[in-house]
Amino acid sequence: MLPYILIVVAAVVAFFGGMMYRKKVAEAEMGTAEEEAQRILSEAIREAESKKKESLVEAREEIHRNRTEAEKELKERRNEVQRLERRIQQKEESIDRKMDNLEKKEETLQNKLKEADKKLAEADQVKANQFEMLEKISGYTAEQAKEYLLSSLENELIHEKAVKINEYNQKFKDEAEGKAKEIIATAIQKCASDYVGEVTVSVVPLPNDEMKGRIIGREGRNIRTLETLTGVDLIIDDTPEAITLSSHDAVKREVARIALQRLIQDGRIHPARIEETVEKAQREIDSKIKQDGENAVLETNVHTMHPELVKLLGRMRYRSSYGQNVLQHSIEVANLAGVMAAELGADVALARRAGLLHDIGKSMTHEIEGSHVKIGVDIARKYKENPAVIHAIEAHHGDVEPKSLIAYIIQAADAISAARPGARRENVENYIKRLEKLEEIASSFEGVEKCYAIQAGREIRVMVRPEIVSDDKMIILARDIVNKIESELEYPGQIKVNMIRESRTIDYAK
Repeated sequence: MLPYILIVVAAVVAFFGGMMYRKKVAEAEMGTAEEEAQRILSEAIREAESKKKESLVEAREEIHRNRTEAEKELKERRNEVQRLERRIQQKEESIDRKMDNLEKKEETLQNKLKEADKKLAEADQVKANQFEMLEKISGYTAEQAKEYLLSSLENELIHEKAVKINEYNQKFKDEAEGKAKEIIATAIQKCASDYVGEVTVSVVPLPNDEMKGRIIGREGRNIRTLETLTGVDLIIDDTPEAITLSSHDAVKREVARIALQRLIQDGRIHPARIEETVEKAQREIDSKIKQDGENAVLETNVHTMHPELVKLLGRMRYRSSYGQNVLQHSIEVANLAGVMAAELGADVALARRAGLLHDIGKSMTHEIEGSHVKIGVDIARKYKENPAVIHAIEAHHGDVEPKSLIAYIIQAADAISAARPGARRENVENYIKRLEKLEEIASSFEGVEKCYAIQAGREIRVMVRPEIVSDDKMIILARDIVNKIESELEYPGQIKVNMIRESRTIDYAK
């Protein structure tokens, strides 16, 4: 037991002895660390002081350098300011000198103006004295003399104007009439064509009157189907063995005519058969339209035309203007234009092309709103036609001023084709209105006593008051009437204005 106690005591003593030893060693190490820290701190303080001194020295040097540069720049600016001040002072002195000179010149000018006003007053006085002297010598006042001079001058000018108009008219007639007649006569001789009348109705003959009932169908279903599919009105009246088809669209009317004829021949008339027959007739007309367009292109010798334009040309076979077939009219204009272009040395191919296409807009007037001129220009631009052709289309009715020889040729060819005898017909109402308008235009001028439209509107005879219209004024009045007719009236061919001035003296022997 005792040895164990001794061992425990020895262990305790050894433990505490070790603890004491480690404490002393730790205290010794702490002392050494504090000394090292003190040394490092001292060195840091010394180094910081050294850095501080160096920074202060550098800062003083930088401040000195900046101050030197600022003083130098300030000196330069002061010198520049002084230089500008000297320049401003010199300019002020120069301005002062100029102002002095201006004042002197203004004073001189005022003196001269006063002298000029004085001389003008003297001149006015001299002029007034001269006028008084002239009035005493001539026996006329100033106003009377002025009226006399103006009246004499006006009469002289009217006479000179009338003489000049006669001279120019005679000159132009001598130079142009012969050549124009030759060209037009040649063109018409080479391009003579037959007149074909066009109407807005077609008549389909029937084998018997019983066929009318079959065409009408039960409760009218057959005729309604046919009218709906074709867009044409069927008129079934008391006319024996005939049905009338009515429509302003000649293409639809032709489709309906062909379809109805085939239904009558076939004998099977019911809605399904009507629909089938109308479709076949439509295809046939489309093919014929294309063929007509190709024939027109070949007939006029026009090449490389867009296929859609060829179809539109074919459609013109079923359009008419004042009873004249539009396609035949276009072919005629193309041929006339080609002949006239050859005579005048212009491009014959271009003239034929423009003549063939000048009324192309009429093929679409039932589908598109607007005048046929505007529609034709849009169509030609759409298919990239020659600008000269587009301009000829636009100018052929005077919507724009013609600017090329081709445009003038197309205008003339169109007028020739439309104005030749039998080419177009005009209803009585329009004819009478045109004659009344012609007489109204002539009567609107001062000095006209009576006027009469004769020769179916191709001539108007105008009787003037001799006391108002002199022989010289009559020539000018005729020209004014012609200009107003051209600007306000639409007419075929030309109108002759025949002026008549008559003076009579009557006395009696008793």
